Amino acid sequence: MKKETVFKVSALLVLFSAYPALSNAAETLGQGLAPAIINDQQYNRAIHIMAMLLVGFGFLMVFVRKYGRSALTATFLLVSISIPMYMLINKNGEGINDTDIRRLILSEFCGASLLIAAGAVLGRLKMQQYLLLGILFVPCYMFNEWLVLNGGLGLVKAGGVVDTGGSIVIHAFGAIFGLGVALTMTTKQEFEKTIESDAVSDRYSMLGSMILWVFWPSFCAALVTPEQMPSTVVNVILALCGSTITTYIVSVALRKKVSIADIANAALAGGVAIGSACANASHSEAVIIGILAGALSTFGFAVIQSRQQKLMKIIDTCGVTNLHGLPGLLGGLAALPIVRGLDIRQQLLGIVLTIAIAFASGMLVGKILPLMGRKTEAYEDAEEFLDATE
Repeated sequence: MKKETVFKVSALLVLFSAYPALSNAAETLGQGLAPAIINDQQYNRAIHIMAMLLVGFGFLMVFVRKYGRSALTATFLLVSISIPMYMLINKNGEGINDTDIRRLILSEFCGASLLIAAGAVLGRLKMQQYLLLGILFVPCYMFNEWLVLNGGLGLVKAGGVVDTGGSIVIHAFGAIFGLGVALTMTTKQEFEKTIESDAVSDRYSMLGSMILWVFWPSFCAALVTPEQMPSTVVNVILALCGSTITTYIVSVALRKKVSIADIANAALAGGVAIGSACANASHSEAVIIGILAGALSTFGFAVIQSRQQKLMKIIDTCGVTNLHGLPGLLGGLAALPIVRGLDIRQQLLGIVLTIAIAFASGMLVGKILPLMGRKTEAYEDAEEFLDATE
C-alpha cells in the first residue's frame, strides 16, 4: 500500500476510536455556547427591528407632502424615548432567563406599538407633544402586556394568550390607542384640512414599506425558539406575499386603478395578521391569513376609512386602523382554529382587554396632550423647522 493510503487509513481509525470522546466534548462545548449563540442571533434580529422602526416606519410616514422633516424627526424621538423607558421600568425582566438583548427586543416591540399609535395623529402634534405621547404611552402598553401576556392580576393566565408576533398586544393595541387619542383631540380645522401627498413623498413612503416588508420576518421570529425560527420566517414571508398580491387585486377592483397608498400600507397587513400564529401555522394557512388580511386592509383604506372619519369626526392620518387595527384583531382570531390546545376563552379575553385598555388610555392621553398647546397649521414643517420650504 502507498504511504498516503496507509496514513489516511490510520487517521480514520484514530478518529473512529476517539469519536465518543470527541462527541461528548462537542456536546459539552455546544451546551456552553448555546446561550451565547442565541444572544447573537437575537442581537441580529434586534438590529433588523431597529431598522424597521427608524427607516421603515420613518419613511412610511413621509407621505404627507409638507411634513417629511417632522415625520422623520418624530420617529427618531419616539424610538429614543420608548426604548430606555421600557428597559428602565422593566429593569429586572420577567424572569431569571431574561437577558439584556431579550429586554431590548421587548422594548423595540413597545417602540413599534408607539409609532403605530403616533401614526393616527401624525401631523397634529408639536415635537414636544410626541415626546409626551411616548412618556404616557409606555406605561399603558406595559400594563396591557403585563395583564394579557404575563398573567397580571390573574385575569388572564400567563401563556394563555398566543401572540408570538404581537398581532394583539403590539399592532391592535397601538392602533386602538391612537384611535382613542385622535377621537378626543381632533379639531374641526384639522378634520376639514386635506392631507396632501405627491409623487416624491409617495416614493419615499414605498421605500419605507419595502424596508418593513424585508425585515418583518425578524420582527415575528425575534423571540421564538431556534426550532421554530425557520418555519416562522417562511410563514411571515408567505403571508406578506399573500397580502401584497391581494392588495393589488382588491385595490384595482374597488378603485379601477392602483392606489399607491394601498400598496404602501395594505401590502404589509399579512405581516400584521400572521403575528399571533406565526410559529404555529402551516405554510398554506399563512398564505390564507395574508390574503384575508390584504383584502380586509385594502377594503378598509378604500371604503371604511372615509366612513369612519365622517361617523367619528376624526382623522386617522396614516390609516393605522386599517393597517394595524383590523388585521391585528384578525390575527388574534386566526390563532383560534390554528393553534392546538389554545384556550379560546383566554384568547378572546386577551383581545377584549387589549381593546378596552388601549381605547380608554388613548382617550385619556388625547385629553392631556392639548394642554401643551396645538399646532398653528397641521401637517406643516414650517412651524418648527428652519428653512422648511418646499
